[in-house]
Amino acid sequence: MEVIGVPDLVGRVSRAGIWRHPVIVGLLVSLYPVVLLVVDVLTPPVIRFGSLMVAAPALAAVFCTPVGVLIVIAVTLPCVWLADAVGRQLGGSYFVPVQIATIVLVSAAALAASAVRGRKDRQLAQSRWVAEVTQRVLLHPLPHHVGRFDVASLYLAADEEAAIGGDLYAFARSGTSARILLGDAQGKGLASLEMVSCVLNTFRQSVRQGHTVPEVVQALEAAFRQDIRELSAAADGGRPLNGPFEEEAFVTAIVLDLPDTGPLRLANLGHPPPLLVHEGKVTVLDPTVAVPPLGLGDLTRGEVPVDVVGLPPGATLLLYTDGVTEARGQDGAFYPLEERLTRWTALAPDALLAAVHEDLREHVGARLTDDVAMVAVRRPPSPVRSGARAEDLADARGTG
Repeated sequence: MEVIGVPDLVGRVSRAGIWRHPVIVGLLVSLYPVVLLVVDVLTPPVIRFGSLMVAAPALAAVFCTPVGVLIVIAVTLPCVWLADAVGRQLGGSYFVPVQIATIVLVSAAALAASAVRGRKDRQLAQSRWVAEVTQRVLLHPLPHHVGRFDVASLYLAADEEAAIGGDLYAFARSGTSARILLGDAQGKGLASLEMVSCVLNTFRQSVRQGHTVPEVVQALEAAFRQDIRELSAAADGGRPLNGPFEEEAFVTAIVLDLPDTGPLRLANLGHPPPLLVHEGKVTVLDPTVAVPPLGLGDLTRGEVPVDVVGLPPGATLLLYTDGVTEARGQDGAFYPLEERLTRWTALAPDALLAAVHEDLREHVGARLTDDVAMVAVRRPPSPVRSGARAEDLADARGTG
C-alpha cells in the first residue's frame, strides 16, 4: 500500500485544482468571520471584532462565485448572532439589528458584484480563446526539422491578453527547398492583424507555387499594397483613402531560403539583420544592398537582391524582430542581443531561444512594450566529420 505524506497530499490536491473550486474558495473565505468570532470569545470585553464581520461578504465578492458568496453569508450571519450572545457587543440592543441589516445590504451587493465579475471572466476567457485560435490559424507552428536544419521559434505579444500582435513568422515548402518568413508589421497588437494576415497568406501561396525568393518578395509587395488599398477604401465608406494609413503602412521582413543542398539565401526588406552564431562568435549579416520594407517597394526599381549565406555545421542563424533589440531595461538601456548571444553559441535552437527569452524578461523587469518574434535555424554538427575524427583517433592509438 502506498503511504502518502501530508506534503505529497497537499501537492496532489493543489495540482488537481481543487483550491480553485467555488465551494472550496467559499469555505476558505468563510473562515474569516469564524476567526473573528473566536477572537471575540477569547479577548476581553473591551476589545470587540464582531463588527468587522460585515466585510466578509464584500471579500467573498472579490474571490468567490455567487455560490461561494452565499456560503460566506450563511456562515457570517450566525457568527454575528453568536458574537452578540457571548461577547456583549458595544452599542446597545440596537447594534446587532443594524449590523444584520448592513450585512444583508452588503451581501446583496456582493452577490450582484460576483455575478458581474463572473460574466466578465467568462467574456475574457472567450476572448483569450479566440485570440489563441487566431494565433494558431495565422502563425502555424514551425517544424522542428527542415531538411538538414534544426528550427525553433518564439512569439511574445506585447498585448498579453491578446496573445498575438504585429510580428509574424511562417514556413512553406516547395520541391527541394523550404522558405521561412519573419516580419514585423507597422504598429503592434490587434490593430496590425489585417496586415499580418495578408502577408502570411500571400507568402505561403507564392512559395507553394514554386516561386523564387525575388518572385516571392514581389508577390508579397503587390498583394500587400492591394490589401492596404482595399482596407483603406472600406474604412472610408468605399471611397479611396489617401491618408497616412494607405501611404505609410509597411512591413519589414526577411525571406530565408533553406535548400536541401547548397548555401542559404535570404532577402532582407528593411529588417534588423540576422545574426550568425558559431564557435563563440556572433556575426551580423548586414544586407549587401538596402531594400525598403513591404509597402514601400515603389522607392526602388523593383529589383530584389538576394544574399548568399554559408551556414557551417554547428552554426545557428538567428532571425528576430526589433522588439528584442529595442527592449529597454529599467535603466533605459536597450537589450544587448549580440553581446548576450556570445554566452550561448553552443546551444541548440530551442535552448538558445529559451535562454534569450529568460534573459530578456530579466533585462526588462516588467511586461514587454513591443511584440517579439524569433526564429533560430541551426545546421547540426556533421556526423561525417565526427566519424572521421573517431577513425583518426583509432588509427593514432593503433600506431602508438
